[in-house]
Amino acid sequence: MRLSVKYIIDVINANPGLPHISRSNYYYQTHKLDKDSGNQKLMDRIKEIFLEHSQRYGYRRIYGQLRREDYEVNHKKVQRLMQKMGLFAISIRKKRKYSSYYGVQGKIKPDLIKRNFYAIIPNRHWFTDVTEFYLRDQKLYLSPIIDGCTQEIISYNISRHPDLKQVMTMLNDAFEKHPALNGLIFHSNRGWQYQHQAYRAALANRGIDQSMSRLGNSLDDGLIEGFFGILKREMF
Repeated sequence: MRLSVKYIIDVINANPGLPHISRSNYYYQTHKLDKDSGNQKLMDRIKEIFLEHSQRYGYRRIYGQLRREDYEVNHKKVQRLMQKMGLFAISIRKKRKYSSYYGVQGKIKPDLIKRNFYAIIPNRHWFTDVTEFYLRDQKLYLSPIIDGCTQEIISYNISRHPDLKQVMTMLNDAFEKHPALNGLIFHSNRGWQYQHQAYRAALANRGIDQSMSRLGNSLDDGLIEGFFGILKREMF
């Protein structure tokens, strides 16, 4: 005899030792199980990619790899399936964060961004910072520029030393790609490099408005700090 859904729910709800379940929730859970049963091949590949990269890839990078392999899937589905399988990227070890702030070395600029990181067109909001990481037991410094509209890396420089040359090289590479930047807001923290006269002059000569976060307010640099967090968690 085939048991009805109502009968099954009534039996469960009559048992005080079991959590109660509504009919709508029953159908929802059943539908979700049926839905995921058709994703087994995709789930297997997600797990393979996750393990191939030492459990450091989060859903964004796994989604990117799947798209390169011509899987028709969106990032939200990858995230949901990874959560279902209990696949979570290994968090980076907390280390003392590199800071380029050595007090007032030049001129401090106001915060023009005010956490409004995103722009509706490219080359309106740029963000930069320097982060420290280790590769094969060597300390390296990464200095990128990120566009607030496209979220793309405009230019970057990797160096053994976080000096002015690194930042100026990054700037010159960006200016070669984008010569017309009048009206751009270029945001950073108050690192000594960004207070330097040569850096400030390079921006001013191109009609770029310099912006700086408030001292001790990492959320003012949330976009690029978020990028650094993902980069270190999933790659280093």
